[in-house]
Amino acid sequence: MAALGRLAPDWHHLIALTWTCLARRTPHLREQKRMTASLLCKMTTVPNGGGLEVLFCVRPKKYVQELEYSTHFVQNLQEKQRTRMDSESLELEKVISSLLDMGFSDAHIKELLSIQPGAHPQQLLDIISEFILLGLNPDPVYTALKKSPQLLKLTPVQMKRRSNYLRKLGLGEGKLKRVLHGCPEVFTMRQRDIDDVVKVLKEKCLFTIQQVTEILHRCPGVFQENPGELEYKFQYAYFRMGLKHLDIVRTEFLQYSVTKIKQRHIYLERLGRYQTPDKKGQTQIPNPLLKDILRVSEVEFLARTAQSSAEEFEVFKKLLAREEDQEPESRVSEEEEEEEEKLL
Repeated sequence: MAALGRLAPDWHHLIALTWTCLARRTPHLREQKRMTASLLCKMTTVPNGGGLEVLFCVRPKKYVQELEYSTHFVQNLQEKQRTRMDSESLELEKVISSLLDMGFSDAHIKELLSIQPGAHPQQLLDIISEFILLGLNPDPVYTALKKSPQLLKLTPVQMKRRSNYLRKLGLGEGKLKRVLHGCPEVFTMRQRDIDDVVKVLKEKCLFTIQQVTEILHRCPGVFQENPGELEYKFQYAYFRMGLKHLDIVRTEFLQYSVTKIKQRHIYLERLGRYQTPDKKGQTQIPNPLLKDILRVSEVEFLARTAQSSAEEFEVFKKLLAREEDQEPESRVSEEEEEEEEKLL
C-alpha cells in the first residue's frame, strides 16, 4: 500500500514530463501547457484501501464552447439538408404528376428520369412540354429522348428557335413526328450545318422548295449528310441512273448510302438488267423499279431483281471496291498528263 502511495507523485512527474515533450513537438499545445495537472488527470490514493483510482476531470471551458458550436453547426446543416430534400421531393412529385397528365406511362417516366440522373427534373419537364406543344404524342417524344439524350441539355428558348426554323422549312406538326423519329439530332445540330444541307438541295441539286420539304420529311437522315456527298449522290442518280427530280423525291432515294446504290445499280448494269435512259428517257430494256433495287433486302434483291447468287455478288463487291480504290490514282495520273501537255 505504501508502495502505491509512493507511485502517485511519480505518475504526476511523468505526466508533466510527457506534456513538456508534446509542447515542444507541437507548438499549438504550448498554451495548454499552463493547465494544471488536475485539469488533465487527477490520481489519488483511496484511503479505504480500494487501490489507485484515476479520475478524469472536466475539459477546459474553451473546448466545451467549441464542442457546443460544432454541435449547433451540425444540427443547422442537417436541418438545411432536410429542408432541401423535402423541396426536391415536392418538385419531383409535381414533375411526375405533370408527365402523367401529358399521357406518359409510369414506366416511361421512370426511364425518362434515369436518362440523365444529374439533370434537373424541371428541365426535363420544360423540354418535354415544348415537344408536346409542337403537337407530338408521348411515344415519339420518349423515343427521341432515349435515342438522343443531348436534347435534355437544350433550353426552352433553343427549342422554340429550332422548331420555328423547321416550320419555315415546311416541317410543321404533321411532319415533325417522322423527322424527330428519324433524326432527333436535328434539334441539337449547328444551324450552319442544316443551312448547308438545305442550300445544296436548293442551289446545287435544283429541287423546288416543296421538294426540299418532302425530302427532309421522307429522309430526315439527310440533315446529317455531308453536303459534298449529298450532291454527289444526286448527280449519280440524275446522270448515271437517269432519274428525274420527282423520282428521287418519291422513292426516298437520298436516304440510301452511296455504297449500296452503286453496288446494286452497277451490278444490274453489268448483268444487262439495267440501262441508263437516253436523252429522251428511253431504254432498250425495261429497267426494274427503284423500290425493287434499293428498298428490298439483299436476299430479295438477288433472288427477284438480279436473279443471281450471293457468291457472285460478293465477288463483284470486292472487285468494285478495288476499282474505286484505283480511280483516284488514275485521275491523278490523267491530270499530270494534261499538265505536261500544256507545258509542251
